[in-house]
Amino acid sequence: MIKTKFFPYPVKIILISIALVSCAKISTVSTNFDQKNFSHYFSPSQVKIIEQESEFTTPYKMIGGVEGESCQAKVHSDVPNKIDARTMARRKAFELGANAIIFSGCTTINTRRCHSNIVCYGKAYQVENQNE
Repeated sequence: MIKTKFFPYPVKIILISIALVSCAKISTVSTNFDQKNFSHYFSPSQVKIIEQESEFTTPYKMIGGVEGESCQAKVHSDVPNKIDARTMARRKAFELGANAIIFSGCTTINTRRCHSNIVCYGKAYQVENQNE
């Protein structure tokens, strides 16, 4: 039979360390630093806001209609605004392959899921050689 009444100091340190580590919660850190999130975040800046079709100086085609919304989910949440709604519409236009958008307007809409809601509507365009 081995007498284990006293462990040498280094063994005690190792045993205590193992005990502490085994009780600790291991958590992971996740970030949005990947190519998909990076391009998604900056996608609205790739879609230029145009006032009317007569401003196009190169060939273009309309891809489709888009809309974006800004929703105030609860009374104490941030108030909805046109900037967020238009940014969402520009992001959707980018996802369709557009590089320009003409907004037709924004309006307040009452919905069940939002205390207050602003929706902006626009037409997404693909313009050739748009450098500006």
